[in-house]
Amino acid sequence: MEYTTLGDTGMQVSRICLGCMSFGSSDWRDWVLDEEESLEIIERAIDLGINFFDTANMYSLGESERVLGEGLEGHHEESVVATKCFFRMREDDPNSGGLSRKAIEQELEASLDRLGMETVDLYQIHRWDYDTPIETTLGALDDAVRRGTVRYLGASSMWAHQFAGALHASDRLGLERFATMQNHYNLVYREEEREMLPLCENEGIGVIPWSPLARGYLARPHEEIDATARGESEEYLYEHPYREGGGPEINERVAELAEDEGVTMAQIALAWLLHKDWVDAPIVGTTSVEHLEQAVEALEISLSASDIEYLEEPYEPVPASGHS
Repeated sequence: MEYTTLGDTGMQVSRICLGCMSFGSSDWRDWVLDEEESLEIIERAIDLGINFFDTANMYSLGESERVLGEGLEGHHEESVVATKCFFRMREDDPNSGGLSRKAIEQELEASLDRLGMETVDLYQIHRWDYDTPIETTLGALDDAVRRGTVRYLGASSMWAHQFAGALHASDRLGLERFATMQNHYNLVYREEEREMLPLCENEGIGVIPWSPLARGYLARPHEEIDATARGESEEYLYEHPYREGGGPEINERVAELAEDEGVTMAQIALAWLLHKDWVDAPIVGTTSVEHLEQAVEALEISLSASDIEYLEEPYEPVPASGHS
């Protein structure tokens, strides 16, 4: 395993972050693993040297956090655990979502309880809350850091002007800054290169992209995507413009290069991200130990400048997706 400093935090994280959306309960979404299979993958991740784990309160409505906490029992000190809040956790409770002080304080407490931790390493806002002033949200998050229940703050997909405004507000008010950005970034969705990624680079923000394999679109030939369990049941896959802007041709080039190199398509797509200086650790979600092991092996793949140019060349602008 390779490790890197996460942004300007000084904290060392594995270059592969294990995404835990696929752990918890198949009652939530058909492709999600139940506890026993989830724990097997978490255990293997620890064996492989992965120390960075990303979950959220809304994944399996809390079950992902509980399973991750159980899987990390005895390993909490050497692990870097990230979770998130924003989405409503209970339909009958409007204050179980959003980024008000009430929502943040009660949902953080619930997350810590499920994780079995007194302090979470990275607490992230899952999306932008248009109903709560960012100063209110930042004040509540700053208090959590000062109480010692959170070590670092992170944000997830939003417009670059919103993130710049949040960073400025923190500086103006003397509040803890966001240290990381978890954004939507992969070979077939590169709109973040326009503003968000240069902003993060300039501000010393750690970048931990979600959906590095484009929800599986970059893991197999595009004509086979619907044959997977997730492809059959996951309506969210089609909300993103992966099939636009040169996506199918990029998919074919990934397949071609993977065959030439004797590796998987997923490994080529991950290797491309790992070659980007502004990326600290892609968040890799998986439902099998084999795919996890292959993701770690992607660290050993060296892409030439011409390989990278070949993979990127068909890309065309697509509509912003993932936060608007």
